[in-house]
Amino acid sequence: MQRIRSLKTGWQLLKSSCEGAAKQVNTSPSTSRNHSHGSSSFGLLFDIDGVLVRGRTPIPAAKQCFRDLVDSNGKYKVPVVFVTNAGNCMRQAKAEHLSHLLEVEVSPDQVMLSHSPLRMFTQFHKMRVLVSGQGPVEEVAHNLGFQDVVTVDMLREAYPLLDVVDHNRRPKDSIPPTKGLWPIDAVILFGEPIRWETNLQLILDVLLTNGNPDNAWSSMRYPHIPVLACNMDLLWMAEAKNPRFGHGMFLVSLESLYKKVTGYELKYEALIGKPSVVTYNYAELLIRQQAERLGWTTPVKRLYAIGDNPMADVYGANLYNHYLQASRRTKAQMQAKSRGGGVDPLAEAADAPKMTSAELGGASAEYGAEEDLPEGCSSILVCTGVYSRERQELPSDPAHTVTEQHIFHGHRDFRFDPSLTQPSFVVEDVKEAVELVFQQEGWPLE
Repeated sequence: MQRIRSLKTGWQLLKSSCEGAAKQVNTSPSTSRNHSHGSSSFGLLFDIDGVLVRGRTPIPAAKQCFRDLVDSNGKYKVPVVFVTNAGNCMRQAKAEHLSHLLEVEVSPDQVMLSHSPLRMFTQFHKMRVLVSGQGPVEEVAHNLGFQDVVTVDMLREAYPLLDVVDHNRRPKDSIPPTKGLWPIDAVILFGEPIRWETNLQLILDVLLTNGNPDNAWSSMRYPHIPVLACNMDLLWMAEAKNPRFGHGMFLVSLESLYKKVTGYELKYEALIGKPSVVTYNYAELLIRQQAERLGWTTPVKRLYAIGDNPMADVYGANLYNHYLQASRRTKAQMQAKSRGGGVDPLAEAADAPKMTSAELGGASAEYGAEEDLPEGCSSILVCTGVYSRERQELPSDPAHTVTEQHIFHGHRDFRFDPSLTQPSFVVEDVKEAVELVFQQEGWPLE
């Protein structure tokens, strides 16, 4: 219960910060326009790899798509947030990269990386954390609120006898002294590292010694210190014809090694990034902020999540949609009780399986806390990335389930529910996806 209270506190701080920033922007006369399309109000969530780019190469349809999404002054017509499971950079760098590739202005406030929701995990911010990944991981951790950060390189330098898989890294001649560090309190896995053998070895050392690699291993130290992981993608799409290993593959390796050595399952304090619900909760806050910057006074009612990965993008959007529907049912039940009447028919429809703590990803298990949550979230699958006609034939009937050839590519702690990998719509590319959304909403694209 203490962990849930801490998460709620962090979430309220994050919510206040986002809404406060939006209100400040909203005071500007240039952003005081009212929403001119009546009650129709929606937002767009774009995946990046496989939807907008392949590695460093823009997908041709993406540039034209974003030209249509901005007006003659370069202002977005609808709220847009980029939701990616990448996490090896700062939001500013990703925004600049997208601005260059898409030839429209993208602000850091529109970018959500896999690790962004860690801002709400304030109960870990004062702990000494070991961070794994690549890129400016120490800077990223500090930017998220973590105050005492140790990188894997810092750990291997402090304990020079630990990293010996690569013979060239083994100490030569005399054995260097151990510097020692204060014990590690938690492990944060940002993304796939460069040297897997080093990271796997040292993370196991930390988990099996209660955070102090100077001690002997002990499988009796269970459960181990907290582990928080961002980005569960098993595969992702770059320039190569076939998908490449993602951070999910590294997690599978770590989980297998831990169980092989100890006989116990590796436990996660939180799994963050698509397809976890907390990621979409955070994205919805950013969409709301964008809507207020546009001067919209009508709450965003529908979200459209555009992605290329059935297990990450489609599964996540559908899982969040289930969360939204459960929230509405809970709200209906509370209203029915307050009126002293019978059970609302909407509330009686609560036959969907309860989401696991892993699927919630640290989000509050209590539905209906937000009165202005969207009514639903639709998933749109494009064929320019992980999912494509070259590797798997599209179902002739959109109602048929897409199940990645019935092989579960999701994380170990998530349920394999084939219906959640079924997209609301299947289109060829992102341009067609946006045209479809505007047609659904009755908006002109001109």
